[in-house]
Amino acid sequence: MAKKLAIIASKGTLDWAYPPFILASTAAALDYEVQIFFTFYGLTLLKKEIDAQISPLGNPAMPMPVPMPNLVQMLPGMESMATMMMKQKMKDKGVASLPELRDLCQEAGVKMIACQMTVDLFDFKKEDFIEGIEFGGAATFFEFAGEADVSLFI
Repeated sequence: MAKKLAIIASKGTLDWAYPPFILASTAAALDYEVQIFFTFYGLTLLKKEIDAQISPLGNPAMPMPVPMPNLVQMLPGMESMATMMMKQKMKDKGVASLPELRDLCQEAGVKMIACQMTVDLFDFKKEDFIEGIEFGGAATFFEFAGEADVSLFI
């Protein structure tokens, strides 16, 4: 019987988007049965177009090429600049993009569940999302998570 990994993805920023997909695809490659429940801002990771940004503001551990005071990080355009720099660094290091990782998870059989309450809350439509996902509530996810060997909240 395969081990089970249950992940709750609740954040949609670039830095919080990678962990659920990396952990899920790795676990699937190790023959785990994997489910990810995407809720609140994490739900945007299932949209057809991922527009994940990163913010240096309030993220003191983020390595910047030069030290920047918080006041500078609040200036218009800093989030776009930080996102562009991070995406370029990932590309230079050969890190897969979010859509590539998401596709890899689907190919590996990772079950992705969109939180129906969050879909309704933010007035999303099912056609906003990629094919091959399920829509359900927390109870749907807990059926699996209650028996999981590993459960993660990201």
